[in-house]
Amino acid sequence: MRHVIALDVGGTGMKAALVGLDGTLLYEERRVTGRPYGPDAVVESILGFARELRAHGRERFGTAAEAAGVALPGIVDSEGGIAVYAADLGRRDVPLRELLSRELGGVPVALGHDVRAGGLAEGRIGAGRSSGRFLFVSLGTGIAAAIGIDDRIEAGARGCAGEIGHIVVRPGGPACGCGGRGCLEALASAAAIGRAWATASGDPTADAAACARAVEAGDEVANGVWRAAVDALADGLVTAVTVLDPRTLVIGGGLAEAGDTLFTPLRGAVAERVTFQKLPAIVPAALGDTAGYLGAGLLALDLLAAAAAVRPPLRGRRT
Repeated sequence: MRHVIALDVGGTGMKAALVGLDGTLLYEERRVTGRPYGPDAVVESILGFARELRAHGRERFGTAAEAAGVALPGIVDSEGGIAVYAADLGRRDVPLRELLSRELGGVPVALGHDVRAGGLAEGRIGAGRSSGRFLFVSLGTGIAAAIGIDDRIEAGARGCAGEIGHIVVRPGGPACGCGGRGCLEALASAAAIGRAWATASGDPTADAAACARAVEAGDEVANGVWRAAVDALADGLVTAVTVLDPRTLVIGGGLAEAGDTLFTPLRGAVAERVTFQKLPAIVPAALGDTAGYLGAGLLALDLLAAAAAVRPPLRGRRT
C-alpha cells in the first residue's frame, strides 16, 4: 500500500504515523526524542525513528514510504530544509531535510513548524474545516498561531508568521524568553499561569492545570490568577482579529484541555473588547496532540501532489 511518513518532533517526545495516499491513518507510534539529551542524540533519534518507520512500512505494506513530512518546534526554514533552532537540537542550521532524505532512500521530505502543521490539520480535517479563514492558536508552554487561508497556512516571508505569543499586551510587564517584556506568552501561556499560581498558592510544584482545578473549586485567589491570564489572552486575540479578520479562532494546546473553564470567560472577554470587528467563533481544537503529525502527513502528501502536477503527460506510442 502506498504511503508517507508523518513525524512530529517535540522537546521530549516524538509522535509519528504512516499515512496512506488517500489520507487513511495506517499506523501510529511514539518515541522519546533523545536521551541522553543533546544535539547529536536528538538528531540521531529523529533519523533512527524515521528509519524504523520506513522499515515498518516496507514490512507491513510491501513498499517503502514515498515521502515524509516532519513538524518541528522553533524556527524552521521550510524552503531551505534547515532546522534553524528546534526543540533540543541546541544548534543552528541543521540540514535535517537532507539528512532525512538520505536515510529514507532519497524520497522528498517536507519540514514545517509544529504549530503551523497542527493548524494545517485543524484547517483541513479538524475544527477549522470549511472556515475559509481561521486562526489556530496553540496555548502550551508557549503561545503561537497558524494563519489559515482556505486549505493552506501562511508561513510569512521568512517563516515566522503567527508568532502572536510575542505581541506585547502589557508594556513593561514580565520578561519573556524572546528578550521582550509584557509579551502575551509571558502572561497567558500554561507556563506563565503555572508560575503565577505557584507564587500565589505558595506551592512551587503547582501548574496551570492545578490552577484550573482550583478555579473550578471556587478558589478566589486562583480565579484572580486565571482571570488575569484570560484578560491578557483576550487582548492578544483581539489584536490578531483586528489584523487578520478570521472567521474562526481554533484554540488548542494543553491549556485548552481546561474546557469551559477557559472558553466561557475567554469568549466573554473577547466579546467585551471588539468594537467594529466581527466577532469570530471561538472553538476548541478537534485533533488534540495528533494535530502535529497529521499536519506533517499532509505536508508530505502535498509534496507528492505537487510533483505529480508538474510531470508531463504520458504520450502514446507512435505507430
